[in-house]
Amino acid sequence: MTRYHSHTTSYLGVSTTCALLVILLLTLIGSPTLYARDKEGRFIVVIDAGHGGHDSGAKGKVSYEKNVVLAVSKKVGAKINELAPQIKVYYSRPDDNFIGLQDRARFAIKKNADLFVSIHANASNSHSPSGTETYVLGLHRTEDNLRVAMKENSAILLEDNYSKKYEDFDPTSSESYIIFQFMANKHLENSLRLAKLVQSGFKSASRYDRGVRQAGFLVLREAAMPSVLIEIGFITNREEERYINSQSGQAKIANEIAKAVIEYERQIRRRSGKQ
Repeated sequence: MTRYHSHTTSYLGVSTTCALLVILLLTLIGSPTLYARDKEGRFIVVIDAGHGGHDSGAKGKVSYEKNVVLAVSKKVGAKINELAPQIKVYYSRPDDNFIGLQDRARFAIKKNADLFVSIHANASNSHSPSGTETYVLGLHRTEDNLRVAMKENSAILLEDNYSKKYEDFDPTSSESYIIFQFMANKHLENSLRLAKLVQSGFKSASRYDRGVRQAGFLVLREAAMPSVLIEIGFITNREEERYINSQSGQAKIANEIAKAVIEYERQIRRRSGKQ
């Protein structure tokens, strides 16, 4: 009797372990078809304008990144509202205020966002680089990807008590980025889905396509939903700086991002069985 009880206990232990492993696997995989999480049954997207306030971001000849991306972000939201009323838009930074990277992600989580779209402008020590690129959270594969991540993550240095808040993460040290090698991005599939739609739209609008990339962005790491970081062009390139500051250029950029979000929502709705 004792031996049988011992065997049963072992069997239950294995079953419990298997169940826990299944739950863990499902957690890592995530739910790729989450949809319509607000009370009105709408898809929720948070548009995140990079930098702000005393953080000007990258500097061009005549403009600052924070101002350009805020203007583009508002145009993206307006276009989504115009074309897709089934999508609810929130702005993490609706004006020229400084918001920490962690707080931006927490805002999206609080809003139960289905999508987080962070908009930035690129920069280089040379005036020649140009074009658009869209990032998802991952391990950087090139020094160029690491450079961009370092530039955007350096915003935490302007936050109070940043060392404790980000667990001694040093955005200027390449060694800090090793942690991203061990992170599983359960939203990678859907993040890549949106990133490809964004870059495809830019390419069709005759923008130079620098591709979809992966790198260790803190603002994406903190987000608990599919998320991308879009570099709309190089503010350090004189021609592109003029383009991303012009009303027509901003309208075209915003239109392509909005169309990508709307198409993404349509695909997720179909996969979720919500026609």
